Amino acid sequence: MILVSGATGNVGGELARRLAEAGVAVRALVRDPGKAPAGTEPVSGDLDHPESLAGALKGVEGVFLLSGYADMPGLLEEINRAGVGRVVLLSGGAVLASDTRNVISRYMNESERAVRESGVPWTFLRPSGFMSNTLQWAPQIRAGGDVVRAPFPQVRIAMVDPYDIAAVAAEALLRDGHEGNVYNPTGPDSLLPADRVRILGEVLGRELRFEGQTKAQAREDMIGTMPVEYVDAFFSFYADGKLDESHVLPTVREVTGNAPRTFAQWAIAHADAFR
Repeated sequence: MILVSGATGNVGGELARRLAEAGVAVRALVRDPGKAPAGTEPVSGDLDHPESLAGALKGVEGVFLLSGYADMPGLLEEINRAGVGRVVLLSGGAVLASDTRNVISRYMNESERAVRESGVPWTFLRPSGFMSNTLQWAPQIRAGGDVVRAPFPQVRIAMVDPYDIAAVAAEALLRDGHEGNVYNPTGPDSLLPADRVRILGEVLGRELRFEGQTKAQAREDMIGTMPVEYVDAFFSFYADGKLDESHVLPTVREVTGNAPRTFAQWAIAHADAFR
């Protein structure tokens, strides 16, 4: 039995579906049972309140866990008390940043430390940027505009499909030999935002163009959608160069035996979101 947190999210949803299709018993931790992936057992609980998870954890052998909850040590204590055999934590490369003022780096560091100190066998996933982040452009494109405006135009990222992150997570949850390992899943290509716009346009049959935002424009837009401390974190990563996600790594193939999906494959699979 595997408990998947974030089971309606980009990675958790892919993982829950993958495990269920493989015949693995899956509990999907969801707020709305009606949104649980097919073939999973929906369970309720609040990861910010570890005591609420006792029922969901009963009989569970492995947990897929997201970072950043209010009481990560308490959460891991509850997982340990339930006799869980392994935890796969979704973290990120930002954990390596030394600036503890960065809210994203800080919560990832705290989450990894809580898992390490829990005594539960663990595997950490530190993927590069998600291809699914491109869905942020969907409203612009669906509205009929042919110009996509986005921040950080000079930043290359070896973006990875959440499908491939889930594939690595499944291996770590179901097979021995991954305990204590840190995996860095990436996609097969290091792409600029303009590259993604071009590929997406080819998939949609439209002549899309990319227009990079200035720092001032980007900050104004981002502050409208997220807390200012997260905006500062992203500017630290991508404007100040504190996070480099440009390197293509062989992790997905090494762990799963399969090549990671290209951005074009992701775009084809999610094309309807842009139409």
